[in-house]
Amino acid sequence: MDARPTDNRQTIHHCMLHGLQTGVFPGAVLWVALGGREYFHRAYGVIDGFSREPVSAATLFDLASLTKPLATTLAMMHLVGQGRIALDMPLGRLMPEFEDRPPGKATVEQLLRHQGGWAAYLPLYKTLKAETADARRRELRGRLAAMELVYPPGRQTLYSDLGFMVLDWVVERWAGQALDGLVADHYYSPLKIADLYFPGLGHPVSRQRFAATEDCPWRRRVLQGEVHDENAFAVGGVAGHAGLFGTARAVGRLLKEISAAWRGPTARGIFHGPLVRRFLNHPAPLKRPLGFDCPAVRDSSAGRHFGSDSVGHLGFTGTSFWMDLERDVTVVLLTNRVHPRRSNQRIRRFRPVLHDCIMEALGGFG
Repeated sequence: MDARPTDNRQTIHHCMLHGLQTGVFPGAVLWVALGGREYFHRAYGVIDGFSREPVSAATLFDLASLTKPLATTLAMMHLVGQGRIALDMPLGRLMPEFEDRPPGKATVEQLLRHQGGWAAYLPLYKTLKAETADARRRELRGRLAAMELVYPPGRQTLYSDLGFMVLDWVVERWAGQALDGLVADHYYSPLKIADLYFPGLGHPVSRQRFAATEDCPWRRRVLQGEVHDENAFAVGGVAGHAGLFGTARAVGRLLKEISAAWRGPTARGIFHGPLVRRFLNHPAPLKRPLGFDCPAVRDSSAGRHFGSDSVGHLGFTGTSFWMDLERDVTVVLLTNRVHPRRSNQRIRRFRPVLHDCIMEALGGFG
């Protein structure tokens, strides 16, 4: 890629405006970095359809499944780096609740690659009986331990929320602290990234700072500042698969540090380069990197131009990031496409168009 790209920011801007005007999302923030430097950062639309408060660069979005790579996977990276666990350790050795059970044969690496054997999703929140979030968390974990697998560990790849709920449990057991505290202490705080955190439940939030998500039929209210995912909500808003909130720049700053560590030693030393490469590299037979995703061979949400070494992830609420590690391009798109209804699927067609537009604007493609 040309190191001095043509300044085509207006092309990117018009693509985002088209997304807004055609109902892809009510509100969004796009952040793009090239060569470790911020190239584009702009807000669009409104945080909800009622107050019509405009989205700003400081708007916090429910990151949904971006929690998996940006919190749970980093927590596992920390535990591996500290030598407390190893990627080839089976779950049954780490957690006595899984000993002598089929799920106990799944290794940490298989769980991170979504090869642990669990179903993709189950609406566990509907049948949890306990009154408090802590008690519901214990109840949910008991069900995970007793659950039948849908395939033997390692035999296939099935993207699974449930596997990352289990990893959240592993983190808490082996770190001696909850997931939200660990990632704050070892990553977000040392990097001085304040706008990336788990708000949880029961804490006052400034609703004006949060993009609204769904008018939830189960909770019978518009969600704003509380996690959209029902299973995460049921256990208090902090879970291995969902619960993280953040701004586009905050996500971008974290990804910038990860990308830099992939290249070599960094001044901050928060991430260890060889370990980052171990997690992000994705040889063809295994396809998925550890805890992250890679572009699909066909019809990728990353579009046509992200290279084979690229990693990223999508979030159900309308969030995503993609990093082309070789070209050092990072794109963070945060939207509230589920507001007011999750039935809005226009973002599926929009994401690849936007990513193609960005890469072509940066130069080297046409």
